[in-house]
Amino acid sequence: MHIKKLHPDIAAEVRGVDIGSGIDITTALDIKKALLEHLVLIFPSQVVSESAQEEFCRHFGDLELVRSAVSQDKEHPSVLLITNVSNTGKTTALEDGEMMFHYDQCYYPNPCLRSTLYALEVPRHGGNTLFANGFAAYERLPNEWKKRIEGLNAIHYYSYASNPTQRPETLKPDAPQCSHAIVRKHPESGKKCLFVNRLMTIRVEGLKDLESDEILSYLFSVLEDPEHIYEHVWTKGDLIMWDNRSSAHARTFFAPNERRMMRRVTIKDSLHRN
Repeated sequence: MHIKKLHPDIAAEVRGVDIGSGIDITTALDIKKALLEHLVLIFPSQVVSESAQEEFCRHFGDLELVRSAVSQDKEHPSVLLITNVSNTGKTTALEDGEMMFHYDQCYYPNPCLRSTLYALEVPRHGGNTLFANGFAAYERLPNEWKKRIEGLNAIHYYSYASNPTQRPETLKPDAPQCSHAIVRKHPESGKKCLFVNRLMTIRVEGLKDLESDEILSYLFSVLEDPEHIYEHVWTKGDLIMWDNRSSAHARTFFAPNERRMMRRVTIKDSLHRN
């Protein structure tokens, strides 16, 4: 296995691993170690079936069942297509265009542990994925800001049916929402992570709107600082795995008439760690 760092803050390319043919326990441990160091791993030029992607993910934890308004695939209940193509015949989340930064499932008590995306179809231009390091974002905060947000919680909210890619203007009371600490400690590394994001973090608990908005606006700007972002330009056959506890991601714009299809399998976190 050969690892090449792609950005000073986050992401590495991994060569010499054939995910489609399966991996052994030793390789899985090496990948887990690399993921803790780099937070995002890119495996290029892979040929991966639904079953192979699921089997790969099982090395790193239990699979998350798809939470979708449409019925799950009985053979592959953990597989979801993220695409703008409507006639796939598969369990699909219809999305196109730009998508703001977010941590997957942060609006639930147990956000997922890790996520994977496998590129089936990519547009000619755009539809890139941006990754931000939550550890590095926290470390960049001035000490007075670290003290200011210590012990604070924020509400995370998401309504896929109303606006899946942009921050909502109005909130539906029945949509999923959950409170998490603004600063979370990673259970494996022990490092502190800035756990807020523009798409889903709505307000700071216990504060008036003006102060809440001020705090979140500043924290979003730190997390999304372009200098500290890795932008991945997809090629068909790329598989990416990321640590969802410490890395936020976003998607750049792509034309609606361009097909983009990613297969997602996520790994659940059975313990709620605030």
